[in-house]
Amino acid sequence: MTDTLNGEQLAKRISSMFPNSVEQYSDNTVWITSDNIVDVALYLRDEPSLRFNFLNSITGVDLIDKFEVVYHLTSLKHNHTAVVKTSLLGRDDPSTYSVINVWRGADLQEREVWDLMGIRFDDHPNLKRLFLWPDFPGHPLRKDFQDTRPA
Repeated sequence: MTDTLNGEQLAKRISSMFPNSVEQYSDNTVWITSDNIVDVALYLRDEPSLRFNFLNSITGVDLIDKFEVVYHLTSLKHNHTAVVKTSLLGRDDPSTYSVINVWRGADLQEREVWDLMGIRFDDHPNLKRLFLWPDFPGHPLRKDFQDTRPA
């Protein structure tokens, strides 16, 4: 059975390496500042006692007053999982940094979040629409999306 790492313990470990990078934590989730997401991701992947070598998924969540990017991670070596999130304030141009250089599996997942939610991943080498055509107006999974195309 796979164990979920305790959010408080994981937050303490991350904070010891990257002070001021943890915004908050819960029982099974740690929120990281957007500016530190790549450094923290590298640490989570490379730290021998953690070894989060598998990115299960990246998702975007529209909470109206902010967006969240959610990373579900698994260590195949240690058989444990973790949930890491970052919050993005504002609706005009939400962005965080790409983790494609940490986990290659982030490639299509970040493109999907960009395409459907409009969250930009800085430093992504090929951030373009994945499902919709290039001039599609907007991002259809946003709560404020209004389809302005003719019926």
